[in-house]
Amino acid sequence: MASHSLSAVRKRRRRRAKTLLVMVGLLLLTGAGGYLALLNLEPSEAVMRERCTAVVGTETYDLNPDQASNAALIAGVALRRGLPPRAASIAIATAIQESGLRNLDYGDDAGPDSRGLFQQRPSQGWGTQAQVMDPIYAANAFYDGLLKVPGYTNMPITEAAQAVQISAFPEAYADHEPEARAFASALTGYSAASLDCMLRSAESPGDPSQVAAAAAAVFGNQSVVVNESTVTLQAVDRAGWATAQWAVANAKQLNLTSVSFGGLQWDRVGGWTSAETEPGTVTLNVAGAVVE
Repeated sequence: MASHSLSAVRKRRRRRAKTLLVMVGLLLLTGAGGYLALLNLEPSEAVMRERCTAVVGTETYDLNPDQASNAALIAGVALRRGLPPRAASIAIATAIQESGLRNLDYGDDAGPDSRGLFQQRPSQGWGTQAQVMDPIYAANAFYDGLLKVPGYTNMPITEAAQAVQISAFPEAYADHEPEARAFASALTGYSAASLDCMLRSAESPGDPSQVAAAAAAVFGNQSVVVNESTVTLQAVDRAGWATAQWAVANAKQLNLTSVSFGGLQWDRVGGWTSAETEPGTVTLNVAGAVVE
């Protein structure tokens, strides 16, 4: 009798364990579904790794969207100043080494007061902490230093960067030359449609006026038309591709859904495809209300 009761207890425990496992599974599925619904994501997007790539020949290099946005700013400032793509390559390689292309609000081994994309030190005359934390100021300050280096365009990247930064690890800049060159070539417009970002759906509506302001901050005054859901900028040839690929690199931050130029269109699922476009016009489509 005792043996029979023990067997019955074990069976009940097994049933309870199975029921508990089923309930946990349902809760996990329900929770995941609710989380996806909250983010307005398709299930396939939940596992998507957002990334931006630049291609040179058979080589592909990746940055995350925040890094790509900073690389685009650095390249855009070079373009606005009329500097050669080599200057952008040197600056991007330097920022990769110094900060991982992040606008850091703390210092590294270079010094406790180092800040920003280039880890510039206010105590070494780079500007105030607020200034070096402004990416546009920091990029301009780097280029000001680079232009004082005679023959920098013909130097190895590590030598040119070291002449500006005076780093304790000067050889490290060379490690980032291939990816810096790939992104600089795309973001200065020399390599058309070579920058691609794969992104999830926009999480919120965009603001066309903010998109126009962001473009103006990097490239200066352009012929811009702002509508309810689009921003168009007038640019041709290399400048057009630089503007278009700057927009792709900033699509996550600015909530853009697509970018069109030169007979091609990029959208958030990644890739450039053929499209009808207006000659000399870069068209940025801004996300509207999030689809329920």
